[in-house]
Amino acid sequence: MTADATKRAGRTLTGTVVSNKTDKTIVVRVETLVQHPLLKKFIRRHKKFMAHDPANECNIGDKVKIIESRPLSRHKRWHLVSIVEKAV
Repeated sequence: MTADATKRAGRTLTGTVVSNKTDKTIVVRVETLVQHPLLKKFIRRHKKFMAHDPANECNIGDKVKIIESRPLSRHKRWHLVSIVEKAV
């Protein structure tokens, strides 16, 4: 991924890799905190995104940063930017 692609790209998210079984693809679980409208309590919500990992460098449990991109396949719309923290 080039430097100019990161400038014009959309959202960036940070999450944990939950699957790397597919070739050049990882599944990233992103957690967000949402406030309940009535109780005002914070609730954890999660969503899974499929991201492109061209070098197959991620393993399960890694904390990664992904960036929005053009559609690469039916479900892939994200690119791996960097590995923030390796799994133990």
